Amino acid sequence: MKNIERIIEEQGFYASTVVGISMYPMLRNRRDTVIISPVDGRLKKYDIPLYRRGDAYVLHRIVRVLPESYIICGDNCMELEYGITDEQIIGVLTGFYRDDKMADINGFLYGIYVRVWCFLYPIRRLGKRIKLAVRKKGV
Repeated sequence: MKNIERIIEEQGFYASTVVGISMYPMLRNRRDTVIISPVDGRLKKYDIPLYRRGDAYVLHRIVRVLPESYIICGDNCMELEYGITDEQIIGVLTGFYRDDKMADINGFLYGIYVRVWCFLYPIRRLGKRIKLAVRKKGV
């Protein structure tokens, strides 16, 4: 089986159904299809790179750009990932299909979603911690 890097190099893009819930609600497990394209220069805040973490491929959002690395987090994740470098990045999300319809990731509504979702990160994280504490106490 060809690896994703080779497919991007040969075809100019990679398309696949996503597996996992780390980017929910934007990307739905085994339902939505992403288009990954080669990276052209440094990525920006809110871009969604595909990168390697060990043997795994990960598709998460950049929440902060640092001079030598990125801070990245999945839309449905609570822990930030530090130290992701350009060398680890294989490609970047340039589009996705939801229910056979291409989403406009350059559109106004997507821009609002991204900014609101990232802005609410501290509140979502606090809510998740409270929920876990309640479950742990059995209340």
